[in-house]
Amino acid sequence: MTRAFTVIDVPQRSAEWFQARAGRLTGSVASDMLAEIKSGEAAGRRNLRTRLVVERLVGAPQEDSFMSPAMQWGIDHEADAFAAYESVTGHLARSTGFLSHTGLMVGCSLDGHVGDFDVIVSLKCPTPTTHLGYLKSGGMPAAYVPQMLHELWVTGAKEYHFLSFDPRWPDDLRVFFTSVTRDDAAIAAYEAKAKTFLSEVDTEVANVRKLRQG
Repeated sequence: MTRAFTVIDVPQRSAEWFQARAGRLTGSVASDMLAEIKSGEAAGRRNLRTRLVVERLVGAPQEDSFMSPAMQWGIDHEADAFAAYESVTGHLARSTGFLSHTGLMVGCSLDGHVGDFDVIVSLKCPTPTTHLGYLKSGGMPAAYVPQMLHELWVTGAKEYHFLSFDPRWPDDLRVFFTSVTRDDAAIAAYEAKAKTFLSEVDTEVANVRKLRQG
């Protein structure tokens, strides 16, 4: 597989990681990019475009680096989630920092991958209530489908593995796992929308630059 990205191997949530993401459409905001409302433009989509424009023009990240207790819980139990994934699948997942697309202003930060990015691994350590929702769903949580499509698009991976781990549950309910095979049609549709959005960002950046010439 020919890679269309460069691995920037820095710790996630480090200053270098935030800088690598600046101005790029990433998987964590894919749902904002896809947001739609009946009339006009969704606020999340508009705000995302504005943030990317500002990041490109000032050359610095504008993301909120706030760390909630729930986010810290996920970080603290990440190693346990990796171990649970290995136990369930028999695969050893590796982690990277940020994958920067070589041709477009996009990228993504994977929780893990297997092989030469053949399989993408998404690991979650959510609240007990959220974990219950995953258990009851029995499939890929809808909230993470945009991020899944984005990461499959950037990496070219063939499969997506999603695992939720919560040690507060009884042993037989601590892990929820599901896998999704790459759907080229769905990814092509996502790519078209992403390129349209990126074109809008480019246009706005150009328009702002012209303000200095007025």
